[in-house]
Amino acid sequence: MIYPVEAVLLAVRDWRDADRLVTLFSKEQGKLTAVAYGARRPSNRLAGSIQPFAYLDLQLQSGTGMEVIKQCEVKNHFRPVREELTSMSYASFLTELVIELCPERQPEPLLFDILLDAFSLMRTRNPRIVALAAAWKIVEISGYVPEWQVCVACGQALQYPAFFDAGAGGAACSVCSSRELQLDKPAVELINTLLELDFKQPEDFSVTGAALVQAEAVLVKYLLYCLDKPLKSLGFIRQLHAVNRSRSASTLSV
Repeated sequence: MIYPVEAVLLAVRDWRDADRLVTLFSKEQGKLTAVAYGARRPSNRLAGSIQPFAYLDLQLQSGTGMEVIKQCEVKNHFRPVREELTSMSYASFLTELVIELCPERQPEPLLFDILLDAFSLMRTRNPRIVALAAAWKIVEISGYVPEWQVCVACGQALQYPAFFDAGAGGAACSVCSSRELQLDKPAVELINTLLELDFKQPEDFSVTGAALVQAEAVLVKYLLYCLDKPLKSLGFIRQLHAVNRSRSASTLSV
């Protein structure tokens, strides 16, 4: 059976002599894997379309094995994202996060929209903050949002600074925590702002470097606990930060 589907291309890898395996995310079917036969040949009609982050209009053939890409039309290449190193790094982080968090064939229409909106925003806004906002939204949709209001150990209302406990699923007070990762109120306020950010019409706002770094650190630590492994894309982003550290300002704007 051949059926139509619109999807974002999350990942692509070589397969056999001339083919490619692609991981897609569609609004109707969620994450799925398909094979693009002959896509590694320059003359193949699929070769130019099978690119990371592309928004595709596909005709897929289902059978006893993997889906097969029969036709492919590009709705948006998101070429500026793919060709600019910083944007590409953060877009790769988002696609890897979706691959790791989302099971096969589980539709998440809101997550699909978040990916498209994030890729669009990265062309005009700070990709680091866009990716952080999108990542926290993806975590929320996946049901992993930590507890910020009360201590996860004693249940008392939190007083800041608090401390983040990934294993307990949120913040702990100074009495109950192991004091491993400090969590200040500006970082929590930033995370809440990012979760509520309207990607269709984002309002301008500023964030201090300290709050940004802390919000990122909490996210990375929490993902490491939830996934039980580090995301490969984060290693490259750390290298990128090291290169750009001397040029970083103390205050960043979205």
